[in-house]
Amino acid sequence: MALRQELDLKKPIALSGHEALLNIYYTASLLKKKAGDFLHPFGLTDVQFNLMMLLRHQGGVEGLNQAQLSKMMLVNRANITSLIDRMEKAGFVARTSASADRRYNIIKLTSRGEKLLAKIEPLYAKEVKKAMAPLKSVQQKSMIAMMEKVRRNVS
Repeated sequence: MALRQELDLKKPIALSGHEALLNIYYTASLLKKKAGDFLHPFGLTDVQFNLMMLLRHQGGVEGLNQAQLSKMMLVNRANITSLIDRMEKAGFVARTSASADRRYNIIKLTSRGEKLLAKIEPLYAKEVKKAMAPLKSVQQKSMIAMMEKVRRNVS
């Protein structure tokens, strides 16, 4: 369905670029809500799940420091600290001082976090496949390339 009908707009959107941006924003909002609904039964938010996925798939056995996580998650360092505080309290991550520089903390998944992620990840993969099913692989790659072009232009 066209965005105009989904949002019940009275008039067409005059600028196609504006309509494209609104489509991106609206789709992202729907995906964020869907992710929240999916993760809620596991006691996680989409941000917490993202952090856990980054630790598993980008951190390896050595983990990631908070500055790395902050950059990967597109949040500021203060936000990442409170997020890690909550996740550490829940037992999903552990924080240790970096041996080379004690100003940095290294974050790793705990066994509890690993077990939860192992339970969620296959279900998550199914949901991703279902959401992206209308697009062929080549279309998905094209969409990735288009979004990269927009980000380069905006930066």
